[in-house]
Amino acid sequence: MVLYEVTAMVQAGLVERYERYIRDRHIPDVLATRCFLGAVLARVGSDRYRTQYQAPNQAALDRYLSEHAPRLRADLLSHFPQGVDLAREVWVTVQQWGSGAAKTSLGS
Repeated sequence: MVLYEVTAMVQAGLVERYERYIRDRHIPDVLATRCFLGAVLARVGSDRYRTQYQAPNQAALDRYLSEHAPRLRADLLSHFPQGVDLAREVWVTVQQWGSGAAKTSLGS
């Protein structure tokens, strides 16, 4: 599994509007691309958010980045031209544990 993470630092006056937009519009739009298996939205403090999208493989993430990301990023920017700083990272799952999750290892 490949994890695509987007971290957002949100200006205090935009927090409620940003969270509503991300929850009600952006994440559903990203998942509608069918490039990801699911997503998790998390918050630390009152102004820092992390959205983690789970892609089944690198090809699915590459398809999202080339075919869908430009449009979805532009939509986010049109709603928040200022006051939201974004950072993106791609993580490759090495091993996974947990209830209902099959134990997976990279290369096995």
